[in-house]
Amino acid sequence: MISPSSSQRALITGASRGIGKATALAFAKAGISSILIGRSPDSLQATAEEVRALGAEAIALSIDLSQVDRVKSQLEQVLETVGSADILVNNAGMGYTGGLLETSLADWQQVIDLNLTSPLQCIQAVLPQMRSRRSGTIINVISIAGRQTFPSWGAYCASKFGLMGMTKTLAQEERSYGIRVVALCPGAVDTPLWDTPTVNADFDRSLMLTPEDVADAIVHAALLPQHVVLDELVLMPNSGTF
Repeated sequence: MISPSSSQRALITGASRGIGKATALAFAKAGISSILIGRSPDSLQATAEEVRALGAEAIALSIDLSQVDRVKSQLEQVLETVGSADILVNNAGMGYTGGLLETSLADWQQVIDLNLTSPLQCIQAVLPQMRSRRSGTIINVISIAGRQTFPSWGAYCASKFGLMGMTKTLAQEERSYGIRVVALCPGAVDTPLWDTPTVNADFDRSLMLTPEDVADAIVHAALLPQHVVLDELVLMPNSGTF
């Protein structure tokens, strides 16, 4: 039986919009407070106010997750100040389109840093406390691009396949500590990612999943009984892969 718990706290990256914001609101409805991480202070505060309006606590912290050499230490300081996180949702990331031949080293590194290295740093920040409690849930929002490839999405697919490999390895390493690790692979989701300058794609966004669809799956996975884990979940729009 799935039941809300007001004593739990989730740390959510990319929480100012899209899937991250929808997840914070869905957790709030389940009585779970949130630590909201993102780059936009104003948008984060707006999300925090919506969470509080639903009766849950929220702390908004502006951290640039692309600065991977600072992520772990910044989050460790946060957790020392506000307390531990029971749930980590690694959601922040970027899209990138372009043929592999034309992908510059700087662009490649930017995608790998934000989509793969930053989640590792977030995981390393929360794991010691989770291990000491012998409980915790880590949900990595990967993408269907972590399971299949798409032309012109080479750097993105490489980062997501890497995140899938890291997620599966982490699940094996942390199982004995009572920590659950979930690989969530949504298909196309109608988020602001499609409006960013690094993405050049023209799809019918009305056929995509909504951020709320993905958020509901995240909350479901997080609130399953502690002895149950959804180790990999593929969530697709009924229209299929674009």
